Amino acid sequence: MSVYSMTGYASVQLNKPAAEGATESRSTTAQRLGLEIRSVNSRFLDLSFRLPDELRQFEPALRELITQHIKRGKVEVRAVADSAEGATLEPSGSALQRLLHLQDKVQTWLPGARDLSVFDVLRLASQERSSSPVTESSLMPLALQAVQALLSAREREGARLATMLQDHIQQLRALTKAAAPLIPQLVEQQRNRFLDRWKEAMALTDGATLPEAAQDRALTEAAAFAIRIDVAEELTRTASHLDEISRLISKGGDMGKRLDFLIQELHREANTMGSKSAALELTKISVDMKVLIEQMREQVQNIE
Repeated sequence: MSVYSMTGYASVQLNKPAAEGATESRSTTAQRLGLEIRSVNSRFLDLSFRLPDELRQFEPALRELITQHIKRGKVEVRAVADSAEGATLEPSGSALQRLLHLQDKVQTWLPGARDLSVFDVLRLASQERSSSPVTESSLMPLALQAVQALLSAREREGARLATMLQDHIQQLRALTKAAAPLIPQLVEQQRNRFLDRWKEAMALTDGATLPEAAQDRALTEAAAFAIRIDVAEELTRTASHLDEISRLISKGGDMGKRLDFLIQELHREANTMGSKSAALELTKISVDMKVLIEQMREQVQNIE
């Protein structure tokens, strides 16, 4: 399965010839029916519709169609249904007779009403033409086409995110591998440092050699220090989280929430490593890991 981003955009349009929409007027116009869908990241599926009045009756059907294909994201659907821009409309004789009859009827009740102008006639004829109904059979195939185009855009963006995440995983693995041998070195260095300090302290006291009890104390202190700085468990958990993230990305499908949780766990392990650090090199590795993890967090929030 593919990895899908929650960010995408799609726009489709259908030009409907005027002859199919109105039989009482000769026209070179076309009715434009268009759909635009855009989406951004969101914790849940958040749908909003901006539809003209004549299309609002189709909102439930559009909502059902979108929820069948999209699980997460803030999705905005915008539709237009009007006459093509710059179109000219020549009213038919029957349309002109109807407008004249309506004018006479209005003036019978309102003698002071003025006659219709040429502009009024063209405007009313245009409104009559553009009010031809949009049917579900013409809208829903167009909506399905828009949703499929949106899914394709989200899939392309998801593929780029997956590539970036896999690259960051490899960098984190390299940092984890670099950190592993530092701990035994630090423990040995600290053990020798404790012994040297005990030797110096005992020499200042009476010049005698280091007693066995004092040496045992130094070794105990070194062991306690080793426990405090041991990040082997954190490195193991980090490797395990990276394996799971890589597996999810390879598997594809709905994974955004699980990835977000794993990224939080990765950040926790990197923080613990930094707090246990007893060497500048290990601190630098921890900082580099947190930078990479934060970059991953920003991108994971866009994955469905």
